[in-house]
Amino acid sequence: MTQPLTAADRCDRCGAQAYVRVILPVGELLFCAHHAREHAPKFAELATHVQDETDRLLAEHGAGAGAAS
Repeated sequence: MTQPLTAADRCDRCGAQAYVRVILPVGELLFCAHHAREHAPKFAELATHVQDETDRLLAEHGAGAGAAS
């Protein structure tokens, strides 16, 4: 089981708060909601586990949070 993501966990692409952890056969990647959506087709092929906490965006930041830009 993986630990919950915290505000200290940052997206590996842009540095925003990470809401998705992708566990790979060798290591892990962290993504914000935007970059998780962008890269999901590729990491879905490789991941051994995906921890998706994007549902927290609505609870923490309201209805507009995490919307595609």
